[in-house]
Amino acid sequence: MAATDSLPRPVASTAPTSRSPLARIAPASRWYWIRTLLENPVSFVSLIIVLGTILVALLAPVLAPKDPKFLDPVVRLQGPSTEFRLGTDDAGRDVLSRVIYGAQVSLLIGVTVTIATAFLGSILGLLSGYYDRLDMPIMRIMDGLMAFPSILLAIAIMASLGPSTFNVFLALTVVYTPSVARLVRGSTLSLRRQPYVESARAIGARDGLILRRYIFANALSPLIVQCTFVVAFAIISEASLSFLGAGVNPETPTWGNMLRDGQRVLQRAWWLSVFPGCALVVTVLTLNLLGDGLRDALDPRGRRR
Repeated sequence: MAATDSLPRPVASTAPTSRSPLARIAPASRWYWIRTLLENPVSFVSLIIVLGTILVALLAPVLAPKDPKFLDPVVRLQGPSTEFRLGTDDAGRDVLSRVIYGAQVSLLIGVTVTIATAFLGSILGLLSGYYDRLDMPIMRIMDGLMAFPSILLAIAIMASLGPSTFNVFLALTVVYTPSVARLVRGSTLSLRRQPYVESARAIGARDGLILRRYIFANALSPLIVQCTFVVAFAIISEASLSFLGAGVNPETPTWGNMLRDGQRVLQRAWWLSVFPGCALVVTVLTLNLLGDGLRDALDPRGRRR
């Protein structure tokens, strides 16, 4: 009996029998930020909601039950029901269809403004941070644009150009380019003094190659994070301009236009403002939370914690 007790007992293995695809991404991998992002529950849920919103916008003609511009005064101001899931507005248009189509306009403006802002801001920031002679004129122009409140500057530009989707794109691009330019400039100022940049300059590398391969590539992480916030800000600004009557065509189904129309009959038909307002809040909130998750995932110091 004593001999049996003295025998070593098998130890249950604690290693997982199957590893998930995310677990295979080592901390030293260049794709480890994806694992960090998806392992964050808040960021994962925000990413799912953002992708769902994009999918709804792309499939709007299929998902919308009715024509968002079809007028039917007979059913005006009807509350949510089995026929009209989110009710109708004061012209008899289906609110659900207009909310779905409103995602198209909001995301279109948000994404295009972000792409244009990232492109222009990156060029201006790289030139300003790398060439001292260009720093003063570029940054003073950017400071002059940033001196105006963003919504007031956008309203002033829209007042001179007129209401249209393209003019909203131009106005918001002008408004948000300075913030991206200053971000890229700050990264360029710190990166251009790094030893690998000095080495590239010493062996005769051209400035374009240095800016593209050694500076912009290393400044890409904060730029990506900033772009997520620019999308959210652009969506809010578009809704604000439309609400004030200075945005896209008033007949275009956008969340801002729906909020403006619902504000006139808010006490009588609450659903006209609540549903597009909820869509706007959820979209902007998830974009901000996704931006916070990206910032934590792309931060090298966060990987050591």
